[in-house]
Amino acid sequence: MVTVTGEVRIEASPVGPVVHPPDPAGLILVYLHGDRYLANAPESALGLARHLATRTGAVVVCPRYRCVFPAALEDAHAGYRYSRESVGPTGSGPVVVAGERLGAGLAAALLIRLRDEGASLPHGAVLVSALLDLSLEAPSLLLNEAADPTFRLAELRQRAARYAAGTAPTDPLLSPLHANLHGLPPVQLLAAGNDVLVDDSLAFATRAARSGVTVDLRVRSDEAGLRAGLAPAVAAFVGEWTAAAAARIA
Repeated sequence: MVTVTGEVRIEASPVGPVVHPPDPAGLILVYLHGDRYLANAPESALGLARHLATRTGAVVVCPRYRCVFPAALEDAHAGYRYSRESVGPTGSGPVVVAGERLGAGLAAALLIRLRDEGASLPHGAVLVSALLDLSLEAPSLLLNEAADPTFRLAELRQRAARYAAGTAPTDPLLSPLHANLHGLPPVQLLAAGNDVLVDDSLAFATRAARSGVTVDLRVRSDEAGLRAGLAPAVAAFVGEWTAAAAARIA
């Protein structure tokens, strides 16, 4: 099935919706959806995917994944593999992975898995309001819960336990904050200061930088500010690091 929105074309694929830009630049962006309660569908990311496709010229692949570990990571890996092998004119354009909340955690875990397997890494990763530690002990969860009447930490803990399915919360592929971060590609972390998950981004940025990873950390004052600048920030990061990679190859 093909849906056309303006000049952007959305196709179904074996792994999930694929958003084609009006002016393809030979880039591929794998975007893993997610919300604060670990439940969502890739269609929820299509609005942002359309903006990113238009701004960057990237084909944006939005993989579906099961909401249980490790099946979710298997599905994310399958989406990445499909993007490298089957998307675009040659199937071999520069690839960036991105995600939001649980999807951001999956994107980070995918980097670690690919590195450990000796597989080809993406040119960069973008983590938005990332859920990176399923132990859910970060102080911001309690501090910012009090300021957000729509958030319930107890509900998140229950859903996180179901998602983990018995896996220890410190497992590095479940909670990438606990992983060895050496050798990862450049990472951009975008967060809001009043977000319950902001401490995950701050801690990951610190550990990644100490491990020699190039880190672009941007914390907006609130969710509205984060959303307003999200697409431009991601587009600038994707453009910078795919251009840098192309220059190295040349």
